[in-house]
Amino acid sequence: MSLIEQAAQRLEQLRKTGQEVSGDLAYPAEPEAPPPDKSMSLVELAAERMRSLKEPPVPEVPPAAPKEPEALPSIVRRHARPAAPPAPQALQAPEALAAGRADMDRPAPIADPDATTPPQQRARRFDIDFTRLAERGLLTPDMPQSRIANEFRVAKRPLLNNCIGKSAVPIENVRRIMVTSALPGEGKSYVSLNLAMSIAMERDSTVLLVEGDPTRPSLASLMGMPPSKGLIDLLLNPKLDVSDVLIRTNLGRLSFIPSGTRHHHSTELLASKVMENLVNEVASRYEDRILIFDSPPILAAPEPRVLARYMGQIVFVIEAERTSQSMVLEALDALEACPVVMTLLNKTTAQEAGYYYYYGSSTS
Repeated sequence: MSLIEQAAQRLEQLRKTGQEVSGDLAYPAEPEAPPPDKSMSLVELAAERMRSLKEPPVPEVPPAAPKEPEALPSIVRRHARPAAPPAPQALQAPEALAAGRADMDRPAPIADPDATTPPQQRARRFDIDFTRLAERGLLTPDMPQSRIANEFRVAKRPLLNNCIGKSAVPIENVRRIMVTSALPGEGKSYVSLNLAMSIAMERDSTVLLVEGDPTRPSLASLMGMPPSKGLIDLLLNPKLDVSDVLIRTNLGRLSFIPSGTRHHHSTELLASKVMENLVNEVASRYEDRILIFDSPPILAAPEPRVLARYMGQIVFVIEAERTSQSMVLEALDALEACPVVMTLLNKTTAQEAGYYYYYGSSTS
C-alpha cells in the first residue's frame, strides 16, 4: 500500500472513531477543516492533516494576574516587618520626649494634705468667736497692744527662749509646756488659753493646745465650741487617730484638742502608759509646734505628777491671796521631775517686783 493510501486509510479511521463516540463523554467535534489548498499535492495535504490530528492546538490562556510575593516564614516576617503598632495614646517621639522634658522642668504641685487624707482623719475647723473671748477678759488677736497682751508677752518670752535653745543648759522635751495649779479654781485654764493665743500670735510659732483636765473642762466652752471627741476618746479607742479629734481654728497657728467624752476613769487614764505614748506621738508628729497641756491641779489628783515627767517646762499658776504657802511648796515638790518650773500669780490688782499679775474672772 502506498503512502498516500495509508494516510487516507488512517484519516478515515480517525473520522469513524470520532463519529462513534457520543453523549457527554464524546470528544468535541472536529473543527471543520479549511478548504484544501489546491496548490498542495495530495501527499502534502495528508501529511498536514495528520500533524493537526496528532498535535491538538494549544488553547489560549488568559494572562495571569500578578503573582503575590511568597510569604516569608513567620520567624523572618516578625523580624523583617513587625506588626503595626497599637494606636498611640499620647504624643509620639520626638513630641513625647519634648513633652516629657517639659513635665520634668515643671515644678511638682504641692500636695494638699486634706485631699489625700481619708475623710474620717481630716482635722475639723472651728472659728473662735473673738468677741466672746474679749467679753470674758481673754486675749484676742485684735488687741495686740492691750495690757493683757503686754503681760503675756512678758510671761511667754522665757518659755520661747528655752524653746529656741537660749537656756543655760539644753532642756529635754522643751516644746512641751504643762500649765497647772495647786488647787482647782486658780485660773490655770484662763492662763493656758491666753498663753496659747499669745504664742500663736508670734510670726514663727505654732501652738497645739490640749485640754487635759477631763474632770473640769472649760477651754472648749470658753471658745464657744460644742462638745466633741477629744483626748479621752484617743486614750480609750486605739482606732482613733490624733487628726480625728484635732480642731483647727481661725487663728491659723493655733490648733486645739478638747478633753472629749467624760469617763469615770478619765483621771487614771492620764497616768497610764497609753497617755505617755500619746504625748510622745503628738510631740513627734507635730514637732514644729509648741504643745501646751492644760492639766488637772497637782494637789487634787496624783495623775498630774506623772504627766510632769513627760514635759519640758511647767507654768505653775497661783491664785493671789488664796493659795497658802504650804500648798504652793507641796505642789512644787510634786513637780520636781520637770526641769523648768515657772510660777505665775493670778487674780490680783497689785504688782510686786518679780511677779506678773493677770486679770480675769475665769476659773478652772
